[in-house]
Formats: sequence, structure tokens, C-alpha cells
Amino acid sequence: MSTCRETMEFLRAYVDGDLPDDERTIFERHLDRCPPCVNYLDSYRATIALARDACETDDVPRPPDDLVRAILDARRGRG
Repeated sequence: MSTCRETMEFLRAYVDGDLPDDERTIFERHLDRCPPCVNYLDSYRATIALARDACETDDVPRPPDDLVRAILDARRGRG
């Protein structure tokens, strides 16, 4: 993990706390010297927080069950 692109491949595991210690150390070493990746990480975390907030509201109507089934079937190739 040395380039920005290689570092970002581990972004989700890093944010989730699933990155092994040795890879986390390398990831954080890259962040120490790469402000653009720090900005990207910050925006990634902000996006996750906004998505959680959007999904936790009670006033969003639930889609009809038949629509959910049709979408899932289409994704599985049965549509």
C-alpha cells in the first residue's frame, strides 16, 4: 500500500476497524503524508454518517413488498 489508489482499496476495512494492525500502520503512515487522502477519508466518513441519518428517519415510507421482491429478483437475474 503506497499509492493513493492502493491505499483507498483498504478504506472500508480501515473505517470499519477490520484492517489488520500491520496494514493499518501502513495506511496511517500514508495518511500522515497525504492530505488529499485525509480529505477523501473525511468525506467518506461524512457520507456514511449522512446515509445513516437519512435511513434512520421514521417519516420515510417503506416501499411496497412486491416492489422490493421485484428488484431483488431482477438483481438475481430472475426478472
